[in-house]
Amino acid sequence: MDLGLQQRVAVVLAGSAGLGRAAAKALAAEGARVAICAREETRLRATQLELETVRPGEVLAEVVDVTDSDRLVDFLTRVHARWGRLDILVTNAGGPPTGRAREISLERLEEGYRITLRSAVVAIQTVLPWMRANKWGRIIALTSSSVRQPIDNLVTSTSMRAALTGYLKTLSREVAADGVLVNSICSGMFMTDRLQELTELRARESGRSREEELSRMAADIPLGRVGVPDELGALVAFLASEKASFLNGVALPCDGGADRHLL
Repeated sequence: MDLGLQQRVAVVLAGSAGLGRAAAKALAAEGARVAICAREETRLRATQLELETVRPGEVLAEVVDVTDSDRLVDFLTRVHARWGRLDILVTNAGGPPTGRAREISLERLEEGYRITLRSAVVAIQTVLPWMRANKWGRIIALTSSSVRQPIDNLVTSTSMRAALTGYLKTLSREVAADGVLVNSICSGMFMTDRLQELTELRARESGRSREEELSRMAADIPLGRVGVPDELGALVAFLASEKASFLNGVALPCDGGADRHLL
């Protein structure tokens, strides 16, 4: 299937590892020009080299902390200047601090806001004028299954990603007439560094081994396993494509069937 992404310009925030890296790989494989950013340079350059094998000369990578709004805007502006357009934005960031609702500090909530909500809104509002002028754009936010059902000890993720989902739904109605489609992916359990971190946290609290905790998590997924990041990357590529031209304002679960909600 031709997804119509040849020569489209895509930006993936926090694109050096995990689900962001998988999204960048999938977009590059479909022929898009890809720009990625991340905080840690060693892993960023490794991912850049990997993408260059698929799209030589068509990859841009910069060290950017998405919570630094000025640096983020500068990065997006340079992407637009290099290729003269910006068609696809995938918002993503590292997981916000863990914590329970009854004890989370205001400082940690504010940190989660900067990581999860503000970084996405800053990026979106930067690229929107370019997309609207071109009458074509795709905004895809990587959120979490916590949007649909809270996850214990992740009150910041639940709160900020739910707020982002509300923002995206509202935005999707405002810019659809300009050819800009806005969707999000509510990711479930994928084998990423973040999942390893949460597994170790649960193991410390329960006294069980990390392997036992991972097996218990997988037991709640009808497919009986956690996801592979490339499976989510393929979904990002589809949502970015011409084939998804009638999908807008959707918060789409990608969790192996773990979500029990009807809608």
